Amino acid sequence: MKNKGLANTIIALVPILVLVGLLALNISIFGSDAILGASQVALLFAAGVCVWLSIWLYKTPWKDFEDAIKANVGDVTTAIVILFLIGAISGTWMVSGVVPTFIYYGVKIISPKVFLLTAAVLCAVVSVMTGSSWTTIATIGVALLGIGRAQGFSDGLIAGAIISGAYFGDKISPMSDTTVLASSLNRVHLFDHIRYMVFTTGPSILITLVIFTVLGLSHSKADAAEIQVYTDILASHFHITPWLFVVPVLTGLMIWRRMPALVVLALSTLTAAIAALIFQPDLVLGIGSGITEGSRARLLLAGTVETVYNTVTIGTGNETMDALLTSRGMLGMLNTVYLIICAMCFGACMQASGMIRQLSRMLVPLTRTRTGLVASTVTTGTVLNGLVSDQYLSIILTSNIFRDTFERKGYENRLLSRSVEDSATVTSPLVPWSSCGMTQATILSVPTLAYAPFCFFNLISPLMSILVAAIGWKIKRPDTQPKVK
Repeated sequence: MKNKGLANTIIALVPILVLVGLLALNISIFGSDAILGASQVALLFAAGVCVWLSIWLYKTPWKDFEDAIKANVGDVTTAIVILFLIGAISGTWMVSGVVPTFIYYGVKIISPKVFLLTAAVLCAVVSVMTGSSWTTIATIGVALLGIGRAQGFSDGLIAGAIISGAYFGDKISPMSDTTVLASSLNRVHLFDHIRYMVFTTGPSILITLVIFTVLGLSHSKADAAEIQVYTDILASHFHITPWLFVVPVLTGLMIWRRMPALVVLALSTLTAAIAALIFQPDLVLGIGSGITEGSRARLLLAGTVETVYNTVTIGTGNETMDALLTSRGMLGMLNTVYLIICAMCFGACMQASGMIRQLSRMLVPLTRTRTGLVASTVTTGTVLNGLVSDQYLSIILTSNIFRDTFERKGYENRLLSRSVEDSATVTSPLVPWSSCGMTQATILSVPTLAYAPFCFFNLISPLMSILVAAIGWKIKRPDTQPKVK
């Protein structure tokens, strides 16, 4: 039986090793362009290996795989629509002048010495309000990226500060879908879950903010002349006015009223498109004239629609600014959607074949102690992000795998829900082929491998969870555990 279990574990590892090998080969050949198609091929090929092994060795019916793929892809349809709307926002917020206005005033007001700290804190606050790291990064995050570039910071470091703050806020927001999912799956009251996370999340974000403060203070001050070039270019190509802040303020009000994310994103896109027609009519006319001919109204309509769905570059004559002022539109999200669907197919095949369950059994011997139990949970949540490529699936699977073990050993359910959030939620943007990793890399135009080393909160949080378990801070012993009502 032991030999059979070992053989099954080795078989379950084969699709993983194939995927890792192909992804490594793709990155060595295509670099950051691997997301354009090579990574998708790798995911589908690894899924094919999984299906072939399962049908050949375990006689798994094809229908099981088909049903799992339908369920997995169906689960991310809302996320796909959100991605398209994020692409639309990136276009309208750029052409309307909202993002350029943020950059213009930001480089004048925010000192480079405290920029990284400010970026992390701002994103944390917005993410708590929105309950969405994706929305935060797609709006205020893009603007902060421009400010940081103007002040001489590297793209990876800026993105690391933005993502660290956004995922901290997402994790402790009562409006976050991942927070609600982790607490509800493990039968923990939402606010009990959030309060319990403070014991690991609090130290993690404090350490992160200290690191960003030190890095900011050690940063060489940006050349004032270079910053002036940035602001002059922005002022010459956009009508910069505080009135443009009406768009993000209205977006914030909709979020505060807890309107659905799809509605908020759609109305924010519409509001920004109207702002573009009011404040940047010449720019919109120029975009429209490159598409069609006709009356002024026809050109304005063409330019507005082009801004929403297509990639638009504002030519300034400055290569750095041209890259900064390029928006992707809805079409720019297609490669990410393509990759997400392929990743969901791979995760579905691994799930339907039972290989994920088999791999999880490898960790059972490590759960004898409190530290080992939490470490195994954190490790599983992190690894599953790489296997199933989706944080929601990682949260669900990790909770299901360890729930019985936590209950059998008498530990609190909120210890499980916290361990799941400390791993499956926060490490998701660190995996290049996961839905979060792909999305953030696409939105910020910064490769995942470039920003991952600087996502200090996301790296520290899983380790802090294990450390707190080892210390036993606020973890009730099994013999004092109250009965679950």
